[in-house]
Amino acid sequence: MRLYRLIKRPIVTEKTSNMSLEKNTYVFEVDEAATKVDIKNAILSLYGEKVAKVNMINTREKFKFGRKWAMTYRQRAFKKAYVTLANPSAKIDYTIVK
Repeated sequence: MRLYRLIKRPIVTEKTSNMSLEKNTYVFEVDEAATKVDIKNAILSLYGEKVAKVNMINTREKFKFGRKWAMTYRQRAFKKAYVTLANPSAKIDYTIVK
């Protein structure tokens, strides 16, 4: 599988920003067929940083029901990868891909 298809996008929220500063852990939305080894190799080749460990989570689909006009909102299911870098002083810049 191609590297740019494995890692779909970084997930940048307040919680993940604090994780990147304190624990050197970054969160990415990844392809559902990706494995930990695939993600490790993709981070090494795309961003040039060695990875210490990768944790993966499958999120489930969520539904929210609105009261006005009985609207239903759907949040799709996706797979997240928590990537911890080996070097504590290393940082990943999401805007630059090597």
